[in-house]
Amino acid sequence: MEMNEKLVQAITQAVLEQLQKQPSGDSREVSLAGKTRMRPKHSYEGYPQAKQGTDPKEIVIGVGAAFQEEITKTICGLPLEEVLKNLRAGIEEEGMHSRVVKVLDTSDVAFMALESAKLSGSGIGIGIQSKGTTVIHQKDLYPLTNLELFPQAPLITLDIYRKIGRNAAKYVKGEKVTPIECTNDPMVRAKFQVKAALMHIIETEQLDPDKKIIEWEDRK
Repeated sequence: MEMNEKLVQAITQAVLEQLQKQPSGDSREVSLAGKTRMRPKHSYEGYPQAKQGTDPKEIVIGVGAAFQEEITKTICGLPLEEVLKNLRAGIEEEGMHSRVVKVLDTSDVAFMALESAKLSGSGIGIGIQSKGTTVIHQKDLYPLTNLELFPQAPLITLDIYRKIGRNAAKYVKGEKVTPIECTNDPMVRAKFQVKAALMHIIETEQLDPDKKIIEWEDRK
């Protein structure tokens, strides 16, 4: 069966329609009937706006709007706390340091990474969606012209996240960077597309363009 965009949309719509049906009497069932959102809107009132970095050794990691709140694990079940820990460890192993911000004005990972790079003192940033898709970016590149893209989130391990951190740091240092070898599975999109779509909806629902980008590392 060909997994094209129309089929993906049809499957996603069918899942949402099923979720929105009234429960059949079992109190354990979850229903979205009468609701317009999959998750309540999170308030970031009082969180400080992310500041422009000045340290040339700083790498900014920009996480998604639902990161560690509405979504706590990647699409393949890795705890987001561990994902961040490994990203930051890889950066530190190369002599750089990191700052974590939460991007609330876009759920597109390329733009998340680019905005993070622009805030970073080094000009290098990492964007990571709550489902795990990750991009390493540089502040003076076009949004879709990134340094490295890791699109198959279900196949990214904690070790790979650590290597992503290392590579980001190597870009800062101007060293030769060897692309990270990742497992490739042509069927992974078909296996995870519906779950990915639902996670993307949850992330996008939490966007708050007025807040833009907030400091996050000291809040978790």
